[in-house]
Amino acid sequence: MVSPQAEAVVDLDAYRHNVATLARLAPGAALMAVVKADAYGHGMLPVARAAREAGASWLGVATPEEALRLRESGDTGPLLCWLAAPGASYAAAVERDVELTASSTEQLAEILADVPTGRRPRVQLKVDTGLARNGAFGPQWDDLVGAAASAQASGRVEVTGVWSHLACADEPSHRANDLQEEVFRQAVETVRGAGLDPRWCHLANSAALLTRPSAHFDLVRPGIATYGIAPDPALSGIADLRPVLTLRGRLAAVKRVPAGTSVSYGHTWTTDRETTLGLVPLGYGDGVLRTASGRAEVGFAGGRAPVVGRICMDQLVVDLGDRDATRGDVVTLFGAEPGAPTAEDWGSAAGTIGYEVVTRLGGRIERTYRG
Repeated sequence: MVSPQAEAVVDLDAYRHNVATLARLAPGAALMAVVKADAYGHGMLPVARAAREAGASWLGVATPEEALRLRESGDTGPLLCWLAAPGASYAAAVERDVELTASSTEQLAEILADVPTGRRPRVQLKVDTGLARNGAFGPQWDDLVGAAASAQASGRVEVTGVWSHLACADEPSHRANDLQEEVFRQAVETVRGAGLDPRWCHLANSAALLTRPSAHFDLVRPGIATYGIAPDPALSGIADLRPVLTLRGRLAAVKRVPAGTSVSYGHTWTTDRETTLGLVPLGYGDGVLRTASGRAEVGFAGGRAPVVGRICMDQLVVDLGDRDATRGDVVTLFGAEPGAPTAEDWGSAAGTIGYEVVTRLGGRIERTYRG
């Protein structure tokens, strides 16, 4: 049943299909489904359950708090988190068998200082191979490996993995991909040279899973692709991926207006003919990107209709032309419906990426789960 205002329909069958499809493309590696940021706006708990059902042996989240939410929901499988600020508490995560990431000697020391009595945390080491974001770099890597090897030798930690993240995998021919993969291989050798033998070495995100088999190693970490969104428009069609989230709204008002009617704040768009305008009760307060004003489209009656004028906090206006329309008719902003735009289309219209389009959707939009 369609909600009075709008709804985001999450197709869990499509999600399971995507996870299984991606797993087949990396047959020699285990698969970690990334469900951080509330599963990219899709709803972390139902999506995480679907990921396990589809064969994802691992789940990945950013923060310990996200990991604990999964544990509290009943998830007991392998689970990695990777981002925490200084002063974060790790004790509860260690108690619940969450694997932690150490990106520096300081963070490793914080983890070891917060270990519950009698527990030996499982830790994966992150190396910065060229993203210049999180992870140990250069001499810092040698220091981190040395500290981890010493801690493992004394029985204080178990080093289970080494990993990094690619900067340009959505551009398969970019020279940074070769460079980062080589740095990663050298980093793994440094770890092994220190007497550590991590079970999990992983580098590949969605784009590298799709285009770079040499980077699959022991584990692949697809995020955006599991939701049926290509990491880059140029990579669309490489695999049979199905959009998981469909965002719909219902027309709250329909009016026939003459030529010369200016629409929304600032009057940035004016009709050049008599036409029908439809009001959709969705706006940037719900996470719909204001920068897509005047450039995005919606799906309506099997075709598309342009968004006209500025997108407001709670509503947007579409030009329906001469098509029949009444209050309550459904429009589709993006998703798995014939003729409807995709999240990537909205990202392009807004000058951003499909990731942001789905992740920023606000709490006022009801999620409905199917499959």
